[in-house]
Amino acid sequence: MKKFLMFSMPIYAILFLSGCTAKLTDPEIDFEPPAYVEQMPSREDNKDFTSVGSIFGQGDNPLFSDHKAMHVNDIVTVVISESMQSSNSGSKQMSESDAQNLGGGAFTSAGTNSAVDSVVGKLNGIANLGFGASSTSEYQGQGSAKKDASFTTTVSARIVKVLQNGNYFISGTREILIDNQKQIIQIGGVIRPYDIDQGNRISSSQMSEAKILYKTQGDVERATQQGWGTKIIQSVWPF
Repeated sequence: MKKFLMFSMPIYAILFLSGCTAKLTDPEIDFEPPAYVEQMPSREDNKDFTSVGSIFGQGDNPLFSDHKAMHVNDIVTVVISESMQSSNSGSKQMSESDAQNLGGGAFTSAGTNSAVDSVVGKLNGIANLGFGASSTSEYQGQGSAKKDASFTTTVSARIVKVLQNGNYFISGTREILIDNQKQIIQIGGVIRPYDIDQGNRISSSQMSEAKILYKTQGDVERATQQGWGTKIIQSVWPF
């Protein structure tokens, strides 16, 4: 018995810890660049000017040009306007009925021997038994869900990398602290330079691999979250 307990305790401990960690972790977003962003080399600027033109049209910041972000560390304003609407409903109904009947066997005789007839009668009294069984199973369930959410704000993001095909990988963070309540907004993704308007703005809907995070930290968050003890109980409670 002691050997069994010594052998089973580590197994129970592993299952308990795995159950605790399965639901205690908060959802997170990884803002690391996508794999193809890392694999694609950066665009190299050609510094050799072969044509001689006006002095007002050369350099990194020519006089007669727009002010759209074009280089690494340039700033672009991302207009986040996300709305989600979903509605679904479903119902399911199942019914099953099963019946089984098993009759007993009967013995017969030729009727020429009274002793045999007597034995056959006794056998029929024992063997001629019937068996019957029936079962019924029913299930009915239905559910519905509806979600309507919207989020609108602006965040300034920095061009982290100019890809070889000319697209930009951008990343930006904004933190606001008001009355000990901290709001964090983080964004990252790939954009095309052609989608940046003349005001150096781009919509979040035009971002590829877009990742948007919005969360709050402070007393309100702590008051609305479950304690770690409750989370542990719920993570291992099987019912």
